[in-house]
Amino acid sequence: MERLQKFLAGAGVASRRKCEELIAAGRVRVNGQVVSTPGCRVSAADQVCLDGKPVKKALFHTYYLLNKPAGHVTTLADTHERPTVMELVPPKPRVFPVGRLDLDTTGVLLMTDDGELANALLHPSREVDKTYRAVVRGRVSDDSLNRLAAGIPLEEGITSPARVEVLSRSPRLTVLALTLHQGWKRQVKRMLLAVGHRVIQLERTGFAFLTTAGLKPGEYRPLQPEEVRRLKKVSPKGGTPARK
Repeated sequence: MERLQKFLAGAGVASRRKCEELIAAGRVRVNGQVVSTPGCRVSAADQVCLDGKPVKKALFHTYYLLNKPAGHVTTLADTHERPTVMELVPPKPRVFPVGRLDLDTTGVLLMTDDGELANALLHPSREVDKTYRAVVRGRVSDDSLNRLAAGIPLEEGITSPARVEVLSRSPRLTVLALTLHQGWKRQVKRMLLAVGHRVIQLERTGFAFLTTAGLKPGEYRPLQPEEVRRLKKVSPKGGTPARK
């Protein structure tokens, strides 16, 4: 027996948090009955359906590394008919993005149907490093760099300490590399705006040990088995084998 949201995530429906939202919305049935409580437990003998379609546990999982281009939203579908990252990878097996990047943010995006691994990688306790290259207006002072490194007060609270490196600096523009492990909404942009600098270009250059080396914007590649194993060491809750 396992919790319904964990079963759905393990079947590749979405991350566990998203599965909880699907359950709360009344879109999941167990043995023909709508279940709106995430804590419900199911077994292999139970029939689980999402939007009327049966859900079965995957024997193997698929993992893609995408170099997200600007202009694509990081969602499964978009009500405003904007391009989505789903259009950049094969339609089957169906995968989903691990976390989000803004419409104009580019770079490393992991996509998978392994909901358990996705949930573990995004959990704050894992503290998975995310590195960004940010181009901002103006010359960022040393005092501002120290504030960014120490933590910036935002709506959610004070950001965790970040690693900040100046790649180039002039009176008009500063290019920074920032590494943090939180994933708050538009966090890098808000941190830099809080110290007086607007981001004009943002690229995620690293997620854990993954980079976009060898991938042009819009290109993707399957993860190698060793990369999947390393991700599961970063996040020990990852489960079933990778699809060969």
